[in-house]
Order: sequence, then structure tokens, then C-alpha cells
Amino acid sequence: MILSSILQAIGLFIATNIDDIIVLSLFFARGAGQRGTTTRIILGQYLGFAGILGAAVLVSLGAGAFLPPEVIPYFGLVPLALGLWAAWQAWRGYDDDDDEAKIEGKNVAVWTVAGVTFANGGDNIGVYVPVFLSVGPAAVVAYCIVFLLLVAVLVGLAKFVATRRPIAEVLERWEHVLFPIVLIGLGIVILVSGGAFGL
Repeated sequence: MILSSILQAIGLFIATNIDDIIVLSLFFARGAGQRGTTTRIILGQYLGFAGILGAAVLVSLGAGAFLPPEVIPYFGLVPLALGLWAAWQAWRGYDDDDDEAKIEGKNVAVWTVAGVTFANGGDNIGVYVPVFLSVGPAAVVAYCIVFLLLVAVLVGLAKFVATRRPIAEVLERWEHVLFPIVLIGLGIVILVSGGAFGL
């Protein structure tokens, strides 16, 4: 059960944060040659992600206190809708996440990274809340611990990508396909496992 939760947390983190690799890579590219860039990016990413987790947990606690258990599986509609929207945007060839514009003209400061991370985390909160509502408190703690450990891996990977242009181009090319597929699958799993619509 614990291994299953850890694997699910890893998959969920990858699905919701793969686009952050591009943004963080741009931060590393901008701060190249400056002393302390890696430390500031790590601190900023942790602050921003802690804000995302805090918001998701608070919303989950509030929803769990006021909603009957039968309603909780229907929160799977949120990642399903986000996945379908992302798929629609990918199909239309439209991308509203202009990563370069997000950091253009800004220095690599802790609060800049934290702000961009949190602002880019709306989808994360929308996905984490239904997942947190569908599992017990111990699993929520396990998810949060795994997520926080993976933030360091994400920053390290972004630094690696920032120094290898072909990898960044591949991720940028396929992120729009992987993101909707994983979100749609996650939404369906939440709906089916919770017995929504009599499934």
C-alpha cells in the first residue's frame, strides 16, 4: 500500500510538474555565471511549491469537512477537464504558457522563482485536491513528503536540461501530449475507483 502511494505520488508529480523543467531551465540559463543561482532557484522552487501544497491541503480539508463522501469521487472531473482542455489546446496548436515571457526582464531571485512556481501551479492545485480527497490523511502526508523530495530532483534535472539544448527541445515538443494524457487518465481513475456515475 505504501509503495503504491509512493509510485502514484511520483507519477502525479511528474505529470503536473514536467512543464516546470522548461521554466526552471530558463531561470538557469538566465543566471548562468552568477554566483548562488542554483541555491536561489532551489529556495524559490521550494517556497513556491510549499505554497501550492499548502493551498491544496487547505482546500482539501475544507472540502472534506463540508462535503458528503459520495461527492468526493466527482472531483475526478477536475483533472479530467484540465486534461481535455490541455488536449484541446494542443490540438488547436495553441499554447498560453509562454515560458520565456514569464521571466523576461527579471533577475533570478528567490521570490521571482517562488512567484512563478506558485502562479504556474494552478493546475497542480486543481489536480492535487481531488487526489487528496480520495485518500486518507496518512497518504496525503506520504504524497507531500514524496513531492518535496522530488522538488530537488526537478531542479537538478532542470539544471541538466539547461546545459543540453536537444533535451530541452524534446521536452518542449512532447509536454503538450504527455500532460493531457496523464491528466485524463488520472481523472478517469478517480471517477472509476470512487464509483462515480455508478461505474
